[in-house]
Amino acid sequence: PNPRVVRMFLAEKGLSLPTEEVDLLGGENRQEGYLKRNPGGQLPALELDDGTVIAETAVMCEYLEEKHPTPILIGATAEERAVARTWQRRVELNITEHMYNGFRYAEGYELFKNRLYCIPAAAPGLKEKAQDWLGKLDGLIAGRDFICGNAPRFVDFTLYCCLDFCKDVGQPLNPALKNINAWFQRMDARPSAKQSLHPAWEQVKMRG
Repeated sequence: PNPRVVRMFLAEKGLSLPTEEVDLLGGENRQEGYLKRNPGGQLPALELDDGTVIAETAVMCEYLEEKHPTPILIGATAEERAVARTWQRRVELNITEHMYNGFRYAEGYELFKNRLYCIPAAAPGLKEKAQDWLGKLDGLIAGRDFICGNAPRFVDFTLYCCLDFCKDVGQPLNPALKNINAWFQRMDARPSAKQSLHPAWEQVKMRG
């Protein structure tokens, strides 16, 4: 889902970049060739013309926003950007990281057990914490089309790609969260949602 976030961001920007496939399921991103370019081993990574590698999804999209400021997907002013980044931190720290680790430590354990320090006993609690905060977010976005207001921002892509992935791997959307579900449908209807899916997602049975 993290590479998908960047693909969705690029699609919303109307940008196209040359890409290189890295076999995540086969663990290519944890092998020496990739680690020399990106020591963190995570995907995606953005390699610039001078060889600089930017490896954090949020940082990549911040960089792309600075280079290509329209359409605005983070904020037009310092104040708008500050608000958007606040929501980004809230969503990442309280929802998406818990959901992803809940998957890695449970349904995805066989894939990740030799790649990360996994804590299977923590999975249920992490999933519960994420759902608790989704319930809080459901109330906070009442009356809004998107998380920060009435225009999509990077945080919307971050949460959408997470929920779309996790709903099929053990963390379904709670139908009681009416605002979250309505927001999800708005995001799902955007052309970038379909454009950003990897061509092999049906084959691997994971929406990323």
